[in-house]
Amino acid sequence: MDKIIIYHGSSEIVKQPVYGKGKPYNDYGIGFYCTEHLELAKEWACTKNIDGFVNEYELDLTHLKVLHLSEYSILHWLALLMVNRRFRISTPVMRRGFQWLKDNFLIDITGYDVIIGYRADDSYFSFARAFINNEISLTQLSYAMKLGKLGEQIVLKSPKAFEEIRFLSYSVVDNTEYYAKRKSRDEEARAAFRAELDKEDINGLYMRDILREEVKKDDPRLQ
Repeated sequence: MDKIIIYHGSSEIVKQPVYGKGKPYNDYGIGFYCTEHLELAKEWACTKNIDGFVNEYELDLTHLKVLHLSEYSILHWLALLMVNRRFRISTPVMRRGFQWLKDNFLIDITGYDVIIGYRADDSYFSFARAFINNEISLTQLSYAMKLGKLGEQIVLKSPKAFEEIRFLSYSVVDNTEYYAKRKSRDEEARAAFRAELDKEDINGLYMRDILREEVKKDDPRLQ
């Protein structure tokens, strides 16, 4: 895989993505967030009830160092999410869980040009928070992250990555169609998650188990 087509949903036409621009509290910090899925990009373009734009690009990965989070456990992804997103710690187990993940599962991303991994919309972030608070098991969290079929996001992180992206075109996104789709996807994911919570995972691995047993990245239960 050398060159790929990616999409960025936005309220603006973005012909030249700018390194260092954007919100610092995104999933993987400051970066340019894209997807290979056109329909998802259209939904992301309509975060409010107004029309948006989908920007299409070609990204050349040939000379870029890419971090594929799918090659790691979900706890590695969670550690990255927790240090980058605003995260309210409300219980002792959350405080200890956050520190354990940070100390044992946090990946050093400074040497990577591009990160490919789960996207955490608001509902999905709440699933992650529930795991840290010992409310759901690791198996239930893994299940929850597949709800709604959000797929993976592709994030440009380095100046070198921004040199390898080329704008192709843009299209207008009708909010009357895609804002509704975005809302429906979120509601369906939350409903499926609530149904999963009704299934008690007696033998599952919970945050308290990870802390008590000092589970680390080489534990076979994480594979």
